[in-house]
Amino acid sequence: MAAERGAIPFSPSPPSTLGVELEFQLLDAGSYNLVPMAREVLAQVPEASQGRVAPEFLQSILEIRSGICSGVGEVAADLLATIELVEGLPALEHGLLFGASLHPFACPEDQVLGFGERYWRIMKELQYVGRQFICQGLHIHLGMRDGETAIRVCDTIQPYLPVLLALSCSSPFFRGDDTGFHSYRTKLFEALPLAGITGFHGSWSGFEQELAMLREYQVISEPRDLWWDVRPSPTFGTVEIRICDLPLRFSQMLGLVALAQALAAGLAEQLVVHRPVSHQILSCNKWQAARHGLAGRFVDPLGLVGSGAMSMVRAARQMIAVLEPQLRRLGSRLYIDALEPLFTDGTGAGRQRQLVASGLNFHEMIAQLHGEFWL
Repeated sequence: MAAERGAIPFSPSPPSTLGVELEFQLLDAGSYNLVPMAREVLAQVPEASQGRVAPEFLQSILEIRSGICSGVGEVAADLLATIELVEGLPALEHGLLFGASLHPFACPEDQVLGFGERYWRIMKELQYVGRQFICQGLHIHLGMRDGETAIRVCDTIQPYLPVLLALSCSSPFFRGDDTGFHSYRTKLFEALPLAGITGFHGSWSGFEQELAMLREYQVISEPRDLWWDVRPSPTFGTVEIRICDLPLRFSQMLGLVALAQALAAGLAEQLVVHRPVSHQILSCNKWQAARHGLAGRFVDPLGLVGSGAMSMVRAARQMIAVLEPQLRRLGSRLYIDALEPLFTDGTGAGRQRQLVASGLNFHEMIAQLHGEFWL
């Protein structure tokens, strides 16, 4: 009876289907500071597109969502159409959407909380920690045929999430300071309860039992209260990857989506053994990605990309090589080419530091990066 009370139905999705969510900053076009205009923007979104644009934790953040897509090309067309629609709304006449995971000089104290009872309840609990949370990310939903496959992918993808993070890093500055991190968003996010690395579930029933326990003790009220780096989404029938920063270029975002899709497909096909991994290895890999980006060190405990320690760059290149069959089968190999400049020129975090080192102030840096988003 206890198992029945804790049962969570999983709505199957066609394998390898995609859904992508981009969290954009809303900036004033003059000052380039965050501005709480989400309510005004959302009020002008046509009814037919309202499912594609959503509010976020703060009113200076706007989420743009794709629908259910069969491939990366469909994701690109879907997101592009919604971004163009939003940018053309009258509410954004003196504003702009900006793609990076942390605003370089905005003050958390100046931000306006999003609307809705859930956000007020969360902020009441988080207090000062929550007020620091002014970061944005890239979320990727990957269709799964059943709950057991979803849990196998969630369990075995965790060691490789730092590689995706290292490729996406775009949050080196916070409150006007260089944090020393390539992804300081990661460290802000880890201050939140129920965020970051999750445990090994082993099976769908193991996931159900954990959620039943968390609900029994009133730790959570629903699965979306779990802000893990990767989590099953039973209602959507997906695995949701949440670890990535938002890349500075749309093409690089598509490359990451292609790599994540192929990685999930490979793990669903059992390219590695489904077994627990040391939490210390998971934590150290994630630290290396957040602190050093692609210059970090990576350890592969399951052997997908090699044995022992290696550079994050080597791990990423090996991952692409190993997943070549999946990339070609899914028709997404061409999108991986956009990731190649990251290995030679650096990530979005490095690009921001490069522009500041060249003499640009933060306002000029944002203007430059905004112009590069579609390159």
